[in-house]
Amino acid sequence: MWLIIYHFQVDVNHVDEIDEIFDAISYRKGAAVIRMLQSYLGAEIFQKSLAAYIKRFAYSNAKTEDLWAALEEGSGEPLKTLMHSWTKQQGYPVVSVKLKDGKLELEQTQFLSSGSEGVGQWVVPITLCCCSYSVQQKFLFRGKQEDFNLSGLVECQKKDDFWIKLNVDQTGFYRVSYDEELASRLRHAVETNILSAADRYGVLDDTYALCMAGKQKLVTLLHLIAAYKNETEYTVLAHAINTSLSIYEMMAVAAPEELVNMKKFLIDFLEPFAQRVGWDAKSGEGHLNALLRGTLLSALAELGHQSTIDEAVRRFNVFLEDRETPLLPPDVRKAAYVALMQTVNKSNKSGYESLLKIYRETDLSQEKVRVLGSLASSPDPDVVREALNFLLSSEVRNQDCIFVLRGVTAAAHEVAWTWLKVFIAIFASPWL
Repeated sequence: MWLIIYHFQVDVNHVDEIDEIFDAISYRKGAAVIRMLQSYLGAEIFQKSLAAYIKRFAYSNAKTEDLWAALEEGSGEPLKTLMHSWTKQQGYPVVSVKLKDGKLELEQTQFLSSGSEGVGQWVVPITLCCCSYSVQQKFLFRGKQEDFNLSGLVECQKKDDFWIKLNVDQTGFYRVSYDEELASRLRHAVETNILSAADRYGVLDDTYALCMAGKQKLVTLLHLIAAYKNETEYTVLAHAINTSLSIYEMMAVAAPEELVNMKKFLIDFLEPFAQRVGWDAKSGEGHLNALLRGTLLSALAELGHQSTIDEAVRRFNVFLEDRETPLLPPDVRKAAYVALMQTVNKSNKSGYESLLKIYRETDLSQEKVRVLGSLASSPDPDVVREALNFLLSSEVRNQDCIFVLRGVTAAAHEVAWTWLKVFIAIFASPWL
């Protein structure tokens, strides 16, 4: 059970303690909570209240409570009670939502990635929109369970294309779990691109996290992924791709008998996008298209998509003879390397040796990282073991070892784990 999103308002008794309490977690949680507060109060009220606070304490010391008091005075909201629930306890909540007879039924529990039951309780600033971003409401959810009568929801619910989205534009620091009916309607909103890019990202991110915690079924997540078939935003689509690969790797361990069906589902989802972007850059395209091309082709290569592998090998063979060929620019090179390693096995290691040759000849650190990240992507465990042993050589810097480990194929997780247990002391020794 992980509780890394800890409370970040603590007492400091000595100046030496200041450095100890500053880290990435407290900074990121602090930023997320402030963003949530600003979104709930509105930019104008938040900025005016903050300006008044700064002016009032310009030449004196201030405490945390002084900030909450200034924001409370400017907004009329119970900010002190609200913020204490976020700054003085660990974690964050997941809000479960149902809609019945125009009433919004909410329940909050502490979200834990382990799926365990937490004990936290928050004052949650809820924002929601219904059928349109022009129909928005906000309120404070204080209890464990509450029902809310919201004006406008009854009429909105009568529409054929009805949907409701909590945590508008993902500004709140909480996850949302919808009942089956609301989740189905949100999938349609995703499919028709009605939701903002931030909300399309957030719906997928929440569903994935809840699924990994055992709080939602995998089939719910797969149905949602399929709804992104018309996605055009790079950030959202990249998240869908990474989520797909995570599911594939999980299935390889948890349910290998279903891996063939899962692979087909994911390839069917990704292939149309790859056909649209292709291998070659289009005139006038932006940098996000280049990023998407590499991400898509790498994913299909990792999934063993045969036409992607064939084209990658063709281009790679040209690249071996001419390192300046336009057929294999840097944005798709990693995809080609991963695809090449799909053809490598114990009896045919020519692709592996070719990548090592590139690694040894190049002076570019980026190119070395691309090669290292591909060496362990062979489906043959023996080849993966050889790639891992390469880490022990003087040719690989300590800080670069992680790239090989990250690239281990799903089929070789057990091999990699066995290997790591034997050699972990070698990696740990420089920092002990």
